[in-house]
Amino acid sequence: MTSQRGESAAPAATPVKKRKGLDKSHYLYIAVIVAVVLGALVGLMFPEVGKSLKPLGDGFIKLIKMMIGPVIFCTIVLGIGSIAKAATVGKVGGLALGYFMVMSTFALAIGLVVGNLIHPGEGLKLAPYDPNKKAASDSTVDFLLGIIPGDIPVLPTLLAAILVGFALQRMGAQGTPILRAVGYGQALVFRILVMIMWLAPLGAFGAIAAVVGATGVQAIFSMATLMIAFYITCALFIVVILGGLLKIVAGVSIFRLMKYLGREYLLIFSTSSSEAALPRLIAKMEHLGVSKPVVGVTVPTGYSFNLDGTAIYLTMASLFVANAMGTPLDLGAQVSLLIFMIIASKGAAGVTGAGLATLAAGLQAHAPQLLGGVGMIVGIDRFMSEARALTNFTGNAVATVLIGTWVKEIDGGQVERVLSGNEPFNEQTMIAAHGAPAEEAAPEKPVLANA
Repeated sequence: MTSQRGESAAPAATPVKKRKGLDKSHYLYIAVIVAVVLGALVGLMFPEVGKSLKPLGDGFIKLIKMMIGPVIFCTIVLGIGSIAKAATVGKVGGLALGYFMVMSTFALAIGLVVGNLIHPGEGLKLAPYDPNKKAASDSTVDFLLGIIPGDIPVLPTLLAAILVGFALQRMGAQGTPILRAVGYGQALVFRILVMIMWLAPLGAFGAIAAVVGATGVQAIFSMATLMIAFYITCALFIVVILGGLLKIVAGVSIFRLMKYLGREYLLIFSTSSSEAALPRLIAKMEHLGVSKPVVGVTVPTGYSFNLDGTAIYLTMASLFVANAMGTPLDLGAQVSLLIFMIIASKGAAGVTGAGLATLAAGLQAHAPQLLGGVGMIVGIDRFMSEARALTNFTGNAVATVLIGTWVKEIDGGQVERVLSGNEPFNEQTMIAAHGAPAEEAAPEKPVLANA
C-alpha cells in the first residue's frame, strides 16, 4: 500500500523539483556571502596571501567580459524588435515606451547624483586593470587565464546590433525567423552566463581578499557605504518618486499597493529576481481593475524597458569603481556613460549576471582601465540584487496603474475594493486565467519571456 501510494503521488514530484531549482539560487547566494566574509578575513589577517589570490577575481572578470558582446548584441536586437511590436499596439504601447524611457533615464540620473554626493569607494586607489599585464608570475596561472577568450569591443557591437535590429524591422515578416533565431541565441547566451555566475563565490573570494589585503579595513567600509546608500536610494525612489506619481495621477497610496503585492515581494526577495513574479503581477493588475489590453502591453514591455532599480545600480556602481580606482569620471564621461547605460540596461532584465555584464560593458566602453574594480562589485552584487529586483517590480506595478489611468482603462471602484480588502485576490482565479498549475507558472514563464 505504501509503495502504491508512493507511485500514485508521482505527479506531485514535479512541483517539488521546481522548488529545488529555486533552492539552488539560495545556495549560490549563501556561497557568495560566505566567500565575501572569508575573503575579507584572509585579506585582514594575511594581507600577502590575500593579494596573491587576485588571479581568482581576474579570471572571473575575464569570463564576464567574454559574455559582454553576445549579451549586448542579442538583447539590443531583440529589444528594438520589442519596441516595434509595442508601438504597433497604438496609444498604450507608445505611452508605455515613452514613460519607461523617461523613468529609466531619471533613475540613472538619480544614481549619478547620489554617487557624486557620497563619493563611494574614494580613497581605495586600487591598481588599474591592464589586460596586457600578466596576472601573476606563475606560468600555470597565466596559462589558465590565457584560455579565456578576449573580450569583443562593446561600442562596435552595440552599433552592429542597432543596425541589425532596424534592418530586421524593415524586413517585416521575412525577419521573423531571424528574430526567433536571435531569441534562441539569447537564451543560450544567458544560460552560459548563469553557469559562469556559479563561479561568483570563487571570484568574489579572490577579489575581496586581494582588495582588503591591499587596502585594509577601508575596503569593507567603502563597500558597506555603497550598499547602504543604494538601499536608501531605492527606498526613497519608490516612496517619493513612484509614490508621488501614483498619488498625483491615480490617487492611490503606494503603501496600499505594496501591501496588495506583499506575496509577490516575498517571492522576489527569495529569488532575487522580479521575473519570478511576472505571471502573478499580470493577474493581480487585472484583478485590481486595469484592463487586460493595458496590462498585456505594459507589464511585459516594462520588464525589459523599465528597470529603475537596475538603472540606479549601474550608475552608482560605475562611480564606485571609478573612485576606487583613483580615476573619478568627469561630467562629460558621466553623461556619455549615462547615455550608454540607457541603451545597454535594456538587456539586463531577469537573468543573474546580466546586470554585472552590463556594468562591465559600460566601463569597458568608456574607461577600460576601470575593469579591475568590477571584482569588488562581484562580492557585493548579490547583496544589492534584492533592492534592484524589488524596485524594478514596484516600478512596473506603478506604471501599469498610471498608464491605465491616463488612457482611462482602469476601474476606480474596483481599485478601491481590492486595496481595501473587500475583494481579495483569488489564487484559483489566477491559475484559471493563465492555464498552468501554480507551481509551474511562476518559475518557468519569466525564463521564456527572456528567451
